[in-house]
Amino acid sequence: MAFFFNFVAISFFLYHLVRLIMWAVLDSDIELFFLSKLGRPISSLRGKVVWITGASSGIGRDLAIALARQGVKLCISARNISELLKVKQACIAQSNGSLGPNDVYVLEMDMLHLNHHNDYFNMVLDHFKTVDILVNNAGRSQRAEWGSINIKVDRELFELDVFAVINLSRVALNFFARNSMKGHLVVTSSTAGLIGAPNSGTYTGAKHALHGYFEALRNEYPNVHITMFCPGPTATNFLQECFTDTPGAKYNQTVQPTDRRMTSERCGHLYALAIANKTHLSWVGTFPINFLLYIGCYYPNLKRVLLKIVGMERLQRVRDSR
Repeated sequence: MAFFFNFVAISFFLYHLVRLIMWAVLDSDIELFFLSKLGRPISSLRGKVVWITGASSGIGRDLAIALARQGVKLCISARNISELLKVKQACIAQSNGSLGPNDVYVLEMDMLHLNHHNDYFNMVLDHFKTVDILVNNAGRSQRAEWGSINIKVDRELFELDVFAVINLSRVALNFFARNSMKGHLVVTSSTAGLIGAPNSGTYTGAKHALHGYFEALRNEYPNVHITMFCPGPTATNFLQECFTDTPGAKYNQTVQPTDRRMTSERCGHLYALAIANKTHLSWVGTFPINFLLYIGCYYPNLKRVLLKIVGMERLQRVRDSR
C-alpha cells in the first residue's frame, strides 16, 4: 500500500514537472500544441463563413489572412474602411486563388453602435446568406494605475470590450437558434482574463467578465461551440489605442523591437488552429507568460507566493515584455 501511494505521488510530481517544462518552451498551452500537430487543420474550415470584428490590424488582420490561406470566406469589420480594404486584398492574394472579391466582405462598423448590431448582421446575411463563426476580436487594452482610474473610463472600456461583444454575440446566438445551427462564438480575451494584470485594472476586469458571461452561456447552450482565446503580449499597434486613467485619452505608445512579444502572424495562425479545433480555452505567449499562467490557473495559492518572490516591479516588466 505504501508503495502504491509513493508511486502515485511520484507520478503526480513528474506529470506536473513535465508540464511546467513544456510550458517553459512552448508558445501555447499544451492542448493547443498537440492539436496543432494531431488535431483538425485550419483547412477543415474551408468554405465556412467567418466574421471577424476588429479586423483592420493586429491579431484580427493576421487571423483573417491565416483563414484566407485555407479558403475560408470572410466578413472583416472595423471602423477604418481604408485599412479593411488593404486586409481584403492581402486575404485574396494569400488565398492561392481559392477566394475571389465576393468571398471577402468588407463591413464598416462601429461596435459601440449597439442599436445597429442587427442591421450589421443582416448585411452580412444579405451577402453570404449565413454566418458560421463569429469572432469577437474588436476591443482596446489599457495602461493605468488602479487608484487613479476615472470611473468614466471603466464604463467606456466595458461598453466596448464587454457589452458590445455580448450584444453582438446575442444577435448571432439568436440566428443560430432560429436556423437550428450549432454555430461557433469566438472571443479574443487575454492572459489578463486568466490572471490579474498590473497597471490594467479595468481591462483585466473586462476580460474576466467576458469569461463569466461565456461560461454561463456554455452551460445554458451546450450545442453552441464557444472558444475563449487568450493572447499574451503580441507585437501589434495596440499600445497606441490603449485606454488610460482619463476619459478620452490614449496611451499613444509604440511596441519596441526589443520587446519580448509573440509576432502577430504567429498569434493569428494559432488562433485559427484554436477555432478549427473548437477549443474551449486556449492561451498563447512567449516565456515566461505560459509558465505564469499555468501556475496562476492551476496553483492559485502557489501563485501568491510566487508573486511575493518575483515582486510587482519584475511582474510589470513581464507585463511590458521587457
